[in-house]
Amino acid sequence: MSNVSDISRDQYMLKGALAKRGYDWWWHSFSGRSETTGKERTFFLEFYVTNPELGKEEPVFADPKNGVYPSYLMIKAGSWGEGKAQLHRFFGIKKVKIEEGVPFALLASDCYLDEKRSYGKIDVTDASSHPEWLCDNGSMSWDLQIEKKVAFNVGYGASAFFRSLNAFEMYWHAEGMKTLYSGTVIYNGEKYIISPETSYGYADKNWGSDYTSPWLWLSSDNLTSKKTGKKLENSVFDIGGGRPKAFGISLDRKLLGDFYYEGKEYEFNFSKFTSGTHTEFAIKEDEKALFWHVVQYNHEAKMESDISCLKKDMLFVNYVAPDGVQRHKRLFNGGTGEGEVKLYKKRHGTWVLIDDIEARNVGCEYGEYGKEEKTEATK
Repeated sequence: MSNVSDISRDQYMLKGALAKRGYDWWWHSFSGRSETTGKERTFFLEFYVTNPELGKEEPVFADPKNGVYPSYLMIKAGSWGEGKAQLHRFFGIKKVKIEEGVPFALLASDCYLDEKRSYGKIDVTDASSHPEWLCDNGSMSWDLQIEKKVAFNVGYGASAFFRSLNAFEMYWHAEGMKTLYSGTVIYNGEKYIISPETSYGYADKNWGSDYTSPWLWLSSDNLTSKKTGKKLENSVFDIGGGRPKAFGISLDRKLLGDFYYEGKEYEFNFSKFTSGTHTEFAIKEDEKALFWHVVQYNHEAKMESDISCLKKDMLFVNYVAPDGVQRHKRLFNGGTGEGEVKLYKKRHGTWVLIDDIEARNVGCEYGEYGKEEKTEATK
């Protein structure tokens, strides 16, 4: 079972070795509608902490040539699609209050996050004068209630035992792969209403000492059955991973996946060895879009996902690793993907279609070190 809530995995993780060479972030994405026009817009929000033991009153930006590693709380927020932007606000670690127990909480000035609420604001006017910020100009404020409904618990790989060993370079836990958001967002002066039934929300967490390459993520709970034409109100899928490292050893290209289909789980987890999970994936890019093709199957079920997202609606999401290097230069990130997911059940040795599903508002991500040669269609 993967739909097992475990908010201990959402707690602050930067202790021991990770305190001076590590990162910890809490990610949220959701949709809202303009109060004036009714037009939909999809947003993202993230609280990101790195190298707290090296922290000072003011944020410390990386200067690897001189042995300076980053240390700060970065709050990332923004939107995809027309008028897209990636906004960053930084705080010195010594000005951040972090509740290190369970449940977690972070407070920095007028920005706050815990399991059930977030509020804050970012206003960037001179990004071009500060290349170290790695962001755009714009403004966003938010006040949100958060209700996490379905979890993707990846199992023992992120358990307290393996965390204590720092066994993996990058950990993942999706406490809210289906999350209901409510509240308001003001984005570049326009007010948006966030309603639970149309928020199509997602919340997860990553932490570790470095990032994965390739880096892939797909998730949506805005799903409609092509067989019946009905909205799947109690369903969500989530796929993530790339090339994990365990105890410093790179594993083959592997993904974790889960489809919570109308209350029944279909999990594709390579770390559960007896499940017989296999994964194949390919990413294609043309001048206008990215295309994800992922096939995952085990002894009992199979999921085939074909998702696309227009490059003009996506961002290159920016992160500096704890060692001060920005290795991902083209980490595509979007929230307006769409496509098709087919779910099968094995019966008497044959794959039988359970449902053919239309997916919209798909959160999507892909990047790989050293892949800078394509024509840039986003910024």
